[in-house]
Amino acid sequence: MIDLYLSGTANGLRASVALEEAGIAYRVHKIDLAKGEHRKPEFLSINPAGLIPAIVDQDGPDGKTLTVTQSGAIIVYAAEKSGKFLPQDPARRANAWQWFMQGATDVSATSGALFRVENSVPEKHAGNSEYFKQRLLGFFAVCDAHLAAHEFFADEFSIAELMLYPNYALRKPMLDQAGGLSSLQRWGAALAARPGIQRGMNALG
Repeated sequence: MIDLYLSGTANGLRASVALEEAGIAYRVHKIDLAKGEHRKPEFLSINPAGLIPAIVDQDGPDGKTLTVTQSGAIIVYAAEKSGKFLPQDPARRANAWQWFMQGATDVSATSGALFRVENSVPEKHAGNSEYFKQRLLGFFAVCDAHLAAHEFFADEFSIAELMLYPNYALRKPMLDQAGGLSSLQRWGAALAARPGIQRGMNALG
């Protein structure tokens, strides 16, 4: 059994989506960021960085308890533990890693920066928000262009979908307002219909 510590952010939901799609049993522990629960000693003993998500696998390698943090690392751990989501074909596998990293370093990082400039920085400026919004839309447009010729990023459901979908879902109002991106929207609708995705996105109830 895996204990999953998360909140309802894209980072957190990547972990629950990955575990659901992998078919790995887990227990949810909600970490209320607004109440500072990620800074409490109980959670810091799991992840000293004070960041969600984190998992504690009571049945890790060699039957030993293992703690894993960082949503990308959790996705890869779930993929390797279940034997899913990492294509066997070398070219597809390379594409899965490429788009996984695009989600981690471009889409996720920019979405996080947009959240910070809109909600957390001491001085908020509309120009800064617009800059990161347009940058994020540009990265999603790159995804859309690729998906115009592919059902999935690596031509099969992979770690790339697990990394990118939660950001897509939480940014969908912005994407709908921007218009276009029909291939990305088609991809998103297909993923939204998957029971594992649905359960993972609603892990907190």
